Amino acid sequence: MRAEGRMSFGVEEEYLLVDPASREVRPYGAQVAALAAERLGGEQVGDEITRFQVEARTSPHTRLADLADDINAMRGAVADAARRQRLAVVSSGAPVLGELRPLPLTRGPRYADSLAVFRALDDEQCAAACHVHVGIADRATALEVSNRLRPWLPVLVSLAVNSPYWSGRWTGYASWRTLSWARWPVAGPPPYFDSVAHFEELVGHLHATGAVMDPSGLYWDVRPSSHLPTLEIRVADAQMTAGETVLYAALVRALALTELRATHAGEPVLNPAPEVLRAAYWRAARDGLRGHGLDVHTHRLEPAPVLADRLYAHVRPALEDNGDDSWARAAWARLRARGTGAERQRAAHCGEGRLEDTVDALVACFRDVA
Repeated sequence: MRAEGRMSFGVEEEYLLVDPASREVRPYGAQVAALAAERLGGEQVGDEITRFQVEARTSPHTRLADLADDINAMRGAVADAARRQRLAVVSSGAPVLGELRPLPLTRGPRYADSLAVFRALDDEQCAAACHVHVGIADRATALEVSNRLRPWLPVLVSLAVNSPYWSGRWTGYASWRTLSWARWPVAGPPPYFDSVAHFEELVGHLHATGAVMDPSGLYWDVRPSSHLPTLEIRVADAQMTAGETVLYAALVRALALTELRATHAGEPVLNPAPEVLRAAYWRAARDGLRGHGLDVHTHRLEPAPVLADRLYAHVRPALEDNGDDSWARAAWARLRARGTGAERQRAAHCGEGRLEDTVDALVACFRDVA
């Protein structure tokens, strides 16, 4: 496939700031974002709901190598800005150490309005995610692809788990962020949409109830962007390394392209019941790739690595067409050999039982490209 025919994609990442001495999260997001913006520009970096966080955004790209360069550059800029504040940066779905109640929320009218509406949901919310935007401008097509992505979302959860700890304790889950985020009234796997009219009607009803404040408050794990010509896939924890973010983005783009082709071919759509998807999410968030996942086709438990390999086989033709297969195959082998971020966080802690070691491991690999 020619480069100009490739689906465009971009990434948003949320990072956490930590004190290098105590390893606890620290509320200097605005300061670090401002310093990083001196290098990246204000469009590429900003604050998030809590002052523990910084959000960074790539430009849209068609070549995986260009996306990787962009991710490396923004991680480097944020890390350097944090160092100027005598801080360090980690990419983890949840804070490993630090007092989270009450949360230091970012100042501004939007966050103040959100706190007034959602109350303790905001006051207890500190999670970091990795979002991938894929270029699908037509709303009807984007919703059809969203429908086809739904059965694969639990597998993406299992691949991207990176939040086993929360404020000094092991949660027993590989992705506590997934469970924490699911408490919001409009979050988790999206509904199956019959049409654009169905989507707009449902969103209108949700807005009328106050469950969402505006279109950007649709926190489903797949949603048409409210301001970009993209479909946004939001299911992943923030990834431990730059290289893992690149792999995840490559897989998501390949999956979206695969399902776009299925849409154009008129292939039938699997529509798992919301209850089945919810159970599959829970299992994936608990076990990651260490254990069993729920196959939403058969409603049976299968080894999570089997389900992951099935997804990879499903998207491999699209990876090949994008020119990404050789790189992705090597990165996939590394992920399968060394484990997910959640597994490596656990390994760093279990050596001598110190969560400070887990934070040190996250800091040390933040800019790793492999």
